[in-house]
Amino acid sequence: MEVKRLEGDLRTSDIDVCGVLLFEGDTKLLSKLGRGVSSRVRKVLETIDFKGKEGQLERITLPGQRFGVVYLVGLGKREKAQPDTFRRASGLFVKRLKKDKIERAVLISPRVENPTISQAIAEGLILGSYTFDRYKSKKENSHEVKEVLIWRGEEEAIKKGKILAEAQNYVRDLVNEPGNVINPITLAEEAKRLAEELGLECKIYDEKEIQKMGMLALWSVGKGSATPPRFIHLTYRPKGKPKDRIVIVGKGLTFDSGGLNIKPENYMRTMKMDKSGACAVLGVMRVVAKMKPNIEVHGIVGAAENMPSGSAYRPDDIIRAKNGKYIEIDNTDAEGRVTLADALSYASELKPSKIIDLATLTGACMVALGEYTAGLFTNNREFAEEIKKIAKKTGERVWELPMDDEQLRKKIKKGPADVVNTGGRYGGAITAAMFLEEFVGEGIKWVHLDIAGPAWAREEYGYHPQGGTGFGVRTCAEYILSLDGR
Repeated sequence: MEVKRLEGDLRTSDIDVCGVLLFEGDTKLLSKLGRGVSSRVRKVLETIDFKGKEGQLERITLPGQRFGVVYLVGLGKREKAQPDTFRRASGLFVKRLKKDKIERAVLISPRVENPTISQAIAEGLILGSYTFDRYKSKKENSHEVKEVLIWRGEEEAIKKGKILAEAQNYVRDLVNEPGNVINPITLAEEAKRLAEELGLECKIYDEKEIQKMGMLALWSVGKGSATPPRFIHLTYRPKGKPKDRIVIVGKGLTFDSGGLNIKPENYMRTMKMDKSGACAVLGVMRVVAKMKPNIEVHGIVGAAENMPSGSAYRPDDIIRAKNGKYIEIDNTDAEGRVTLADALSYASELKPSKIIDLATLTGACMVALGEYTAGLFTNNREFAEEIKKIAKKTGERVWELPMDDEQLRKKIKKGPADVVNTGGRYGGAITAAMFLEEFVGEGIKWVHLDIAGPAWAREEYGYHPQGGTGFGVRTCAEYILSLDGR
């Protein structure tokens, strides 16, 4: 779908469908439709219950008028509006266009003293138009909106919004692909394809090289599957001397059965989404390659399938990670943190100033925060505040959980090895983060995002359809761009 700026008089456009975003109780923007259309719309408003509340949408048909169809979309109260308010409203608008089989439309938005609003509207349009129907022989909702013009939007902001939202939709596609399509090998092939397309450096390590490099934690998780693990390293290098070096690490379990501690049937369903963090890394690298900030960025993924077999790793196994620390396995279904032990160790060897990891790591985080908010954990207060500020802008909800409970930390230090891969039922998201911290190099600022809840939408909401959401792409990419003052 094309999303562009429309400059000048609305009457110069040949498009006869218009959407208007309205704050609650404020209809002044309707005058931009022209006197005839505006007066007709106001008369209709006297007969319907449209107040401009957030989530409200009304279609008004006006035969013979300059705009034959006008959609009114509520933004709620002006004083409560955030960029995500506009993102949700434009997503609602484009979904209705798809339903009504409309190909082209103009969208009018209130003037707001915030340069990110045009970007948010563009993102909402593209994210709201997403459908994953690749495997449906009969397309139930196959209509595509071809073009939406944003009247007097900020052109550069619209372009940026398109890049970010298209990357998020790319990630949604990868997450939604089943385990028989995306496995460690095909995920690595996709990373290589992406690198070739966008001019990134790409190194793929196979199962023999993984063992040779001392990444025995990743190898142990993946060796129970008939499809061996892969380790992926993507690199973006700017032309000039970089202002900073940052690493994005993603959990890449292309399918998680739980291993020998096998999951119950209802928990194994949807475990194709356990690669969401890895897919988000590819999405971030896609944005970086297109936006070209003066920041050196590395994308790291340890890809594996956690399967039960005669060669699977076992409870009580003790495994040496890449940084030399020994891990005792308490539960093979706590496998993501084991793979990330090697990925974070490798990332630390690159000597970045900062590492962000994204992982669908714990059900405990969902119990604590619900399905729509990621848990944030950090070893640096300033870094955490920076990420939280960006997340507020992107509408990707995060909430910080504490890392200072030394009694909880003791739970992952018991036993015969340096660390055990679970700390018990209570505080499970926190002990998982404490485990990961053991593999972050000294002096490196680190943020861990537990995206177990928001990475997968169990039902449609906002601009997210059911399925993979692509959560974290825009927040991480925006953070990297902010390091370059963008």
